[in-house]
Amino acid sequence: MVVILYPYMDMELQVKELTKKTTILFPPDLYAHLERVAKQQRRSVGDLVREAAEIQYGKGGVAERLRAVEALACLQSSTGEPPELEEQIRKGALEK
Repeated sequence: MVVILYPYMDMELQVKELTKKTTILFPPDLYAHLERVAKQQRRSVGDLVREAAEIQYGKGGVAERLRAVEALACLQSSTGEPPELEEQIRKGALEK
């Protein structure tokens, strides 16, 4: 078992047990770039790939945020013009 810390994540989610393994084939130029970045950051290529996967597909990742934006775009609610929105925000703040 390998335990790894993810400093960019919430404290609750920082410690991960690495129990699953996969093989990824990269084009030589991309792998060389990953090796350079890993060396500069004093990390492993595997750590870079895990971080990228977590950011892209993990909870709160890019894919999840895109789904949320798409869901919001489907709403049929009119938002109005910016001055109207500012007034609604002010009214809401005063009501609290």
